[in-house]
Amino acid sequence: MYAKPNKSLGQNFLIDKNIQKKIIRACNLKVEDIILEIGAGRGDLTVELAREAAKVYALEIDNRLYPILDKQLVSFTNSQVIKADILKFDIEKFLLDNKIKKKIKVIGNIPYNISSPIIQRLIGYRDYIDEIFITVQKEFAKRVAASPGSKDYGSFSCFVQYYLEPKIIFEIKRNSFFPAPRVDSCFLALRKRLKPRVLVKDEDAFFKLIRKAFNQRRKTLRNSLEGFVPQEKLDAFFIQKGIDKNVRPEDLSLEEFADLMKTSN
Repeated sequence: MYAKPNKSLGQNFLIDKNIQKKIIRACNLKVEDIILEIGAGRGDLTVELAREAAKVYALEIDNRLYPILDKQLVSFTNSQVIKADILKFDIEKFLLDNKIKKKIKVIGNIPYNISSPIIQRLIGYRDYIDEIFITVQKEFAKRVAASPGSKDYGSFSCFVQYYLEPKIIFEIKRNSFFPAPRVDSCFLALRKRLKPRVLVKDEDAFFKLIRKAFNQRRKTLRNSLEGFVPQEKLDAFFIQKGIDKNVRPEDLSLEEFADLMKTSN
């Protein structure tokens, strides 16, 4: 039984058995773990997860793959295929309906074209999630895990790192997938912080400030925030923190953005 990858769904099946096993080892699964898999595909990784964990709920949106998954998982009573889109799937309701009180692990080889909205959605359900392990485009992983001063560091780096601790576990060559994408991938771990990395009174306003700062990367922070933060308050921030007035947004840490937020209020 065979299903050709659907390009419109961003499908690139992970076919390298060694990488599949490497992913399982990196997840450090325990027998009591409950897994939500994003994008079961043809079920190769789903089978490996079912061998290690207590329960695997495998989301798959492509109905062509259901017969393949049923055949793959026929001997695993601890696995269940769910016909759902992660961007519409209500994790909280699902866990409540199934009386699951334990925090889950989310694992998946996710479509490159919707990586950002998937992470944003998972962050919204972070109180129900213990850890997230996902395969993403290499450049995207570098953006998520980037440090201040890096060309990859931006508003999305700040957003993710506010809630989660990202770590690139290992790289995956493009020929590990079928069809082979044009770029290499990374296996990325996202661990929930016990509390946000910095404390701010208004998270929405904080992220709005950061997005505004990064809106035109080539500009200095002063120019990026012109008309958004009063110049006298920016000057007070620069003096207080000992920061060059011509600093660029990518040179500020999350903590410094939080200090800027306090100064500008």
